[in-house]
Amino acid sequence: MRKIRLYFCQVVGFICLWFYLLNVGWAQTTANNTAIERANVPVQNQSVDLSKYMQQQGSLKSHNINDGYIPSDEVSTNTQPQPFGANLFKQGLETSRGDGLNPDYLIAPGDKISVQLWGTVELAEVFIVDNQGNIFIPQIGPVSVMDIKASELNQVVTSRIKSVYTNNVNIYVNLLTATPISVYVSGPVIRPGQYAGLPSESVLYFLNRAGGVDPDRGSYRRISVLRDNQTLISYDLYDFLREGKLPAFTFKDNDVILVSEQGPVITVEGAARYPFKFELTQNHSNGKDLVYYARPLSKTSHVAVNGNRTLGPISVYIPLEEFLEFPVSDGDIVLFNDDLRPQVISVQISGSYVGPSFYTVKKDVRLKDLLDHIEVDPALANIDSIYIKRKSVVEQQKQLLELSLQRLERSVFTAPAASDGESRIRAQEAQLVMKFVERARSVKPLGKVVLSVDGQIANVRLEQGDEIVIPQNTDLVQVSGEVLLPQAIVYSSNASIADYVAWSGGYSERANVEQVAIVHANGLTSFVSADDSHWFVEETNYQIKPGDQILVLPKVDTKVLQAVKDITQIIYQIAVAANVAIN
Repeated sequence: MRKIRLYFCQVVGFICLWFYLLNVGWAQTTANNTAIERANVPVQNQSVDLSKYMQQQGSLKSHNINDGYIPSDEVSTNTQPQPFGANLFKQGLETSRGDGLNPDYLIAPGDKISVQLWGTVELAEVFIVDNQGNIFIPQIGPVSVMDIKASELNQVVTSRIKSVYTNNVNIYVNLLTATPISVYVSGPVIRPGQYAGLPSESVLYFLNRAGGVDPDRGSYRRISVLRDNQTLISYDLYDFLREGKLPAFTFKDNDVILVSEQGPVITVEGAARYPFKFELTQNHSNGKDLVYYARPLSKTSHVAVNGNRTLGPISVYIPLEEFLEFPVSDGDIVLFNDDLRPQVISVQISGSYVGPSFYTVKKDVRLKDLLDHIEVDPALANIDSIYIKRKSVVEQQKQLLELSLQRLERSVFTAPAASDGESRIRAQEAQLVMKFVERARSVKPLGKVVLSVDGQIANVRLEQGDEIVIPQNTDLVQVSGEVLLPQAIVYSSNASIADYVAWSGGYSERANVEQVAIVHANGLTSFVSADDSHWFVEETNYQIKPGDQILVLPKVDTKVLQAVKDITQIIYQIAVAANVAIN
């Protein structure tokens, strides 16, 4: 009986296994068929309108290709210079005042005027200006107010009433509302069409309602107002942007603001206050017109012009003075450049000195040539330990430190793990390393250039921005880093490194007693062994001097971190570059 049950269980298990494998195979086949069907979808569903890409000169942003279009806010963000004045309509202009009235507004048919009389005659009524430009006041008759300024309305109406009621009549006249009009905005603007506004609105108001001038097709310099197909006024927005000039104009119903097509364009790059695309009013102009709008920096000395002429492409490089009369044409690219190297450099003095802290010298001057002109107090200045802080060395130290940190990150984040337990250890180690790297990247190197050894100063060539440090004579020795009580201790000729460390409370539990950094007054950093077990100079052979800094470096725990060698190297780099120790 037991054998029969065992046989029955085996048969049932085999049947279940067969059904499972059958279902898995069917699911995989279905998935494969689905993948094949997706791969055979016509490519037209994933097409992109390349015409929009070409119009924006290749500034195609990444987006969902199934959308079939490129959002306008993405298309407009390209790296090429924008037309001068393109930002005029980006943030939007303020709309007109709430009542739309201003002192220069001209009365038009449909406006509402309030007239109040009191005294011998009483009247309080609102009149509407008729199509003939009049308001009709009882007992007075028609009063012509057409094209009268709002500021002059009270005087005109009062004068007419006074001609009838000469005595004991007080008069108050006020323009209540102005009749809105509709103006057409046409040409290369973002949203051409018909827009409502007040006759006293500026041309900028209607252009802003239409989305502004199209920066790629429209002209900022040739904007006209048409009435009955006749040009009444023309605008050059460059005059407004550069000088604030915007002629006043009173619009009427069915006026047309026509933005012309963009004229010849020149692209300005380089050392200019306005590196934009500038539109010319004619096909050919000279450099003086472009300089007026582009405003090159005072340091500009030369101009490079690249473009095309009837005889072929041109590429010239001329002084700025010659460029003022140089003819420029549509499509030119003008680069303003500073090509005059300064013949003098500025050097800063810090530390113990007497006199000015900045000196301007020739660019080929050497250190000793300048030291002859720096006044110091021999009793206060340590002239045998002069060193330089140099910007170029700072950048080099940053690069070297960054390379070391990147190597450390690679070694930690790409380390293989053989088990789950080792993976957790690697994750914890990576977190510690990330914190260490973050702190290390925040350290600012000093860029020290060691000049003096045994009282001999190297006569190096100075560079722009050098800071010559003249240390001050001191009787103190600084003890810092991994000690319990970092402090300054008075120098003792009989004291050793161990004595100074002991006076500072001794080593901390994280101290690396095998490597102690000594930062000398001249900027040089040496490493000594405090327990006579390292190949560096032994403590018994090294004498601490006044002005030295004893920097006890931290020890890397080999039980926690495996990248001990890389981290220790970075700690030494930071100690030399910035005179600090980080954990």
